[in-house]
Amino acid sequence: MPATTKHQRGVLRTQFVCPMHPEVRSDQSGSCPKCGMPLQEARDETKTPQHEQMPRMDDHKKMIIQMRAPWLWTNFTVMSLGLWLATSPFTFGYAGAAMMVSDVVSGILLMLLAGLALLPRWDFAGRWGVSLIGTWLQIAPLIFWAPSPAAMLNDTLIGAVAIGLSILVPMMPGMAHHMEMMKPGPEIPPAWTYNPSSWHQRAPMIALATTGWFISRYLAAYQFHYIPQAWDPFFGDSTQKVLTSKVSQMWPVSDAGLGAAAYTFEMLMGWMGGVTRWRSMPWMVMFFFLLVVPLGLTHITLVILQPVAVGQWCTLCLAAASVMLIMIPLTVDEVFATAQFLKRSVQEGKPFWRTFWVGGTLDGEENKDERTPHYGAPISKMWAPMVWGVSVPWTLAASALLGVWLMFAPAVFRTRAAAADSDHLVGAIVVTISVIVMAEVIRAGRFLNVLLGLWIAIAPWILNGATSGGRWNDVVAGLLIAALAFPRGPVRDRYAAWDRMIV
Repeated sequence: MPATTKHQRGVLRTQFVCPMHPEVRSDQSGSCPKCGMPLQEARDETKTPQHEQMPRMDDHKKMIIQMRAPWLWTNFTVMSLGLWLATSPFTFGYAGAAMMVSDVVSGILLMLLAGLALLPRWDFAGRWGVSLIGTWLQIAPLIFWAPSPAAMLNDTLIGAVAIGLSILVPMMPGMAHHMEMMKPGPEIPPAWTYNPSSWHQRAPMIALATTGWFISRYLAAYQFHYIPQAWDPFFGDSTQKVLTSKVSQMWPVSDAGLGAAAYTFEMLMGWMGGVTRWRSMPWMVMFFFLLVVPLGLTHITLVILQPVAVGQWCTLCLAAASVMLIMIPLTVDEVFATAQFLKRSVQEGKPFWRTFWVGGTLDGEENKDERTPHYGAPISKMWAPMVWGVSVPWTLAASALLGVWLMFAPAVFRTRAAAADSDHLVGAIVVTISVIVMAEVIRAGRFLNVLLGLWIAIAPWILNGATSGGRWNDVVAGLLIAALAFPRGPVRDRYAAWDRMIV
């Protein structure tokens, strides 16, 4: 029977509910404001036999049709982009045969897969296929060293838009995932004080990834010889020397172009999923973590090695590394929330891998995120939620500044050889650790600075190339860094059982 509500005059009125978002209810038929699906009459489950509450196969097909109907325009848009891509080599005169073949084949596949996804039975395979082609388009210009800017622009832009139109704008493919999302559950991880998957939390990461993408794309343009020189405001032609150095050329593809591709995926994954993705999309949270943290640390390491391996600094490379470094502490809290969810799901007897790929909920847990400000709230209240989970104790800020000082101290004290390399490398590592552990969930990592500080104090006495002033500078800076690592600093939020590990 349709669920009804009694109003003041005793009139019974049918309620309508979104099949994808059960919290969206209305007294009138219409469309869901979140996903655009038609609202359906709500059933009174207390009077419905259990076997009738379970969706049947024809219900699944009907739900797919209802879910996809408002978004079919995305399929036709992708098909148009595929046609554009397939004809581009003949329109813009690509010079490389490999890029011509790649774009023609990729364009045809986009048209075929997007057309296939118009059929409800093939929606899942078609849309994921489109996203895979979009991923290839981000990589193809790097592998084939796209000879023209038009080829690079076409592939990277169309690839990103295709991914967005296949799995971001119309929601993720797969009914199993949506069935799990329909189940009631918590918006905030149990015993946490905030939601690490809220849009406020993700906004800084999307903005930083966009900034890093612009920087990396510019540096890649020089490596691909699209522009004659690379601008550097402080170090003259050092950026060009870094981009053409043996360290850079040891990669089979453009390292700046690879960075731009990584930032593209970070931007897209930042947009992916709803505010409960810490439990509804565990696989995506973990992949986002792998994309940001290991690749980010690799990128930072390469920049750290510049003064040692190349003997030059690159301002824009430092800026890109700084962007990646700031992203890491903003990312890790969501990973901890997802890990706690997966652990508890296993404890409740739910299969790990199904939960990992499909998502789920927690038995007996349900809450609403009342802390995060919603649309329409004063702008002044929008900033603080962006950095919940991150705090900046003065001790870590001071350690980071000391690390920066050590990176440039060899030029001040005329330190050379191994002693100078030690200051460059270890100073940069101190900065990296000090910034990363500003994330409260990994605050205990600051104790690594104790070891680094002691090494800084000892190194100039055992390495060649140190001067008298440089030695005493390192002793003072090293001991200060070691001492500053002991105070924990403020921890403003709570993280369930992990609280006891924040020492």
